Amino acid sequence: MFKVKTDFIKGYKGKDIDYTVLSTDEHVSKLAILLPGAGYTAQAPLLHYSTGVFSHKSVDVLQVNYTYNDKFYDSFTMDELVEAIKHDVGTVIDKVLEENSYDGYYLVGKSLGTIAMASLLDKEIFYNAKAVWLTPLLNRDDVFESMLHSRNESLCFIGDDDTHYNAERYRQFANNPKLVSRLLEGADHSLQYKGDPVRSIDLLKTVIKKIDEL
Repeated sequence: MFKVKTDFIKGYKGKDIDYTVLSTDEHVSKLAILLPGAGYTAQAPLLHYSTGVFSHKSVDVLQVNYTYNDKFYDSFTMDELVEAIKHDVGTVIDKVLEENSYDGYYLVGKSLGTIAMASLLDKEIFYNAKAVWLTPLLNRDDVFESMLHSRNESLCFIGDDDTHYNAERYRQFANNPKLVSRLLEGADHSLQYKGDPVRSIDLLKTVIKKIDEL
């Protein structure tokens, strides 16, 4: 049985950013940080079952529950939205780490969350973190460069029917021995197969099994 703590911080331009910490033991030494997509929340399948995997291993889980598809952000340029993402995620993590100490980390980012991941992996505290890139935004230079040059033990899952897939950039990941990448033929940005729910469930099982083995 785990404890659930929900709280919030004042984020970029005063917007409340909710977060949830799920803990299984007072003496846990590792933390998994889940960074959702714009409309793909921590309750969506990939992140929901990732939470279950980490909780089963007695790893605390931090879900950063931002809502960048909210009308509050309608007037934001992409550059300002990126600034908000980095600021908000960093502020949430700082607050959680003021209250708890850990000596090991996992970072799991989905889509928009991979922007925050790319900036976090530059921080000394995350030099040895294990990273999971779910449908990363490969057309963004910051995300691509972080993945290409990262020294973190990492997994990447992306479909070739994902609008953010970039074949030329993906091929270069073979040059990073720390990054295990898997291209999923026919899978879309949700890592699903359109019109084929049973096959999509099989894919979900494959991804979660690999995360469990990380």
